[in-house]
Amino acid sequence: MQLRNLGGSGLRVSLVGLGCNNFGQRTDPDTSKKVIYKAIDLGITLFDTADIYAGQGGSETVLGNVLGDRRKDIVLATKFSKPMAADGSKQGASRRYIVAAVEASLTRLKTDYIDLYQQHDYDPLTPIDETLRALDDLIRAGKVRYIGNSNFPAWRIAEAEYVAHALGTHRYVSCQDEYSLVVRDIEKDLLPAAQEYKLGLLPFFPLASGLLTGKYQRGAEIAANTRFAKMPAIRDRYFTEANLDIVDKLKAFADARGKSLLDLAFSWLAGRPQVSSVIAGATSPEQIEQNVKAASWQLTPEEMAEIDTITKS
Repeated sequence: MQLRNLGGSGLRVSLVGLGCNNFGQRTDPDTSKKVIYKAIDLGITLFDTADIYAGQGGSETVLGNVLGDRRKDIVLATKFSKPMAADGSKQGASRRYIVAAVEASLTRLKTDYIDLYQQHDYDPLTPIDETLRALDDLIRAGKVRYIGNSNFPAWRIAEAEYVAHALGTHRYVSCQDEYSLVVRDIEKDLLPAAQEYKLGLLPFFPLASGLLTGKYQRGAEIAANTRFAKMPAIRDRYFTEANLDIVDKLKAFADARGKSLLDLAFSWLAGRPQVSSVIAGATSPEQIEQNVKAASWQLTPEEMAEIDTITKS
């Protein structure tokens, strides 16, 4: 497994990361344990979860119960700021909430520290200097090693960088945002900001919720146990005629080279600037094996240019 630095920091993460949102909801405890152990055995070090995954704390709880002594073998990343209570009392990025949220995550994860603590969304109600000072205190206390952001607009990334520099606090070293062969919006503003400030990019939904696995075919019935069948809003977002046209061309591109659409989706992201790790979930050990193998294709500059022509047409 290839290791990369997370942006300009010294933190090393595996090129393929494990998204942990399935644990505690789509996979039972025994299957979750098999997936986690298989990932570690195959060299995956970055495990990405969040306090909101699987309800309120379900994913973190599974990881805490399963990891045990293997906690030391991974880079454990979690997130805060999205609602953890229906009444709005547990959310955001204020000092008061961050101090409580990190303790709750540490308890569920059964660990003394979090390698990468990520702000899941920008909090418009809290000044960024308050958030950065609170996170800086967590790092100095040894409860957090590095901090990152997710779903920030580019100008907020720039603001956070400037404020951290002015205050002399630790800065965000990563950004986690949606990026795939069919969703390239971040290339306009956010990706250049990540490059400028040396933030490691952690793309989520690298397979466009399954569209880029090839399991959804134009005109074919969508299987009942798939995400598109269970989540109509996601299906309607990705399963469009324009995206299907792109997928058809991408599949032909991969087929001509003896590769799969999955190989192309992972390897294209691995070849993009600032990408430190491609995070994908898995519901079985076999899926973990497929994901790890998929990132090994070294695309040439000419192939990358051809993919641009297909996906930007």
